[in-house]
Amino acid sequence: MKQHRRSIIATAIALTLAASSALAGTSRGFENGGYFKRFDPVVAEFNQNGNPFRIVGLCQSACTLFLSIRNVCIEPRATFQFHAGNDGNGNISQSATEHMLNAYSPKLRRFVIENGYMRDFTFHTISGID
Repeated sequence: MKQHRRSIIATAIALTLAASSALAGTSRGFENGGYFKRFDPVVAEFNQNGNPFRIVGLCQSACTLFLSIRNVCIEPRATFQFHAGNDGNGNISQSATEHMLNAYSPKLRRFVIENGYMRDFTFHTISGID
């Protein structure tokens, strides 16, 4: 009877862990950035439900919007690449750049501005560990 009870408890714990990891989001599939309309709903969803979101691997351009998720975990091996926002026609857009900047913490925002990371389309890299 004790052995059976331990087995049930172990199974319940395993199912709970599996369910919680299934609720966690990840940046996989979003690595190369893209249009805000693809990223903003993900940010809103995870900020509303409070589920964890993990940034892994490469995260460039609009992917960096995920930094505004409240319950975000940044893997040390993640690599962020920042640049100015564009208007969809290949021109620098102040409003798109501001949209990305507003997703960053004040410290990160200050750093990318002071170092010119958001002035042009050149990728500027920061590691997840930093």
